Amino acid sequence: MTSSELWTRATADRYDAEEAETSSAAVLGPTLAFLAELAGDGRALEFAIGTGRVGVPLRERGVPVVGIELSEHMAAVLRRKVDEDTLPVVIGDMATTVVPGEFTLVYLVYNTITNLLTQDEQVECFRNAARHLEPGGRFVIELGVPPLRFLPPGQVAVPFDVSEQHLGLDTFDLVEQILVSHHFTRDGDDGRYRRENSRHRYAWPAELDLMARIAGLELERRVADWDGAPFTQDSAKHISVWRKPTWGRPPGPQRKPCPS
Repeated sequence: MTSSELWTRATADRYDAEEAETSSAAVLGPTLAFLAELAGDGRALEFAIGTGRVGVPLRERGVPVVGIELSEHMAAVLRRKVDEDTLPVVIGDMATTVVPGEFTLVYLVYNTITNLLTQDEQVECFRNAARHLEPGGRFVIELGVPPLRFLPPGQVAVPFDVSEQHLGLDTFDLVEQILVSHHFTRDGDDGRYRRENSRHRYAWPAELDLMARIAGLELERRVADWDGAPFTQDSAKHISVWRKPTWGRPPGPQRKPCPS
């Protein structure tokens, strides 16, 4: 098992209701179109498939999907929606678990690579993606850009949601690249808040590119959202696509031997 924190049964049972907005057709439409185009006529593998927020509708679009999921509770919620023959799910971690066959697409959405709390494990995640890809296949990650520019000297917290039902803020350990997401969610009408938190290891786009090179993948494109908007210094997140070369040697310039 990796350092990822396990989702409990209670959290898994609440997940779909709490993510209703991100599961809507309006929000998911561009995501599904982006992934389906990359998958083409091949198969897709979703790391950390969860309750199937993306994997189930992608399968309904005709893309054969296989999932890897660490939490049995999250996978059990997915299984209420679709059977094992239609969408197989293997219980295991996304850094080391291997499923049979090759895929044209491996994808990891919604900041989930940050669930791996060490750089070594994140590198192994890239290697695992490369292991499953056929030559020419793509690895896609959706990840927020660390909002450190919002941290003035002496401040360690950044709010990311302030609404009637939810208060959310991130606190940062700048040395270890660990952020803790704190959630205060109002349950019912009595005014009480349920408190939860989760740990994540944030990473910069350039760091991910180096992880990809270690795994033998090359950056193909990076955009700011699923609609393909340009990625700029002001982008809050990125969608990055790395490609497995179709030739034998690793990507990047090759050194010529020194003359003797």
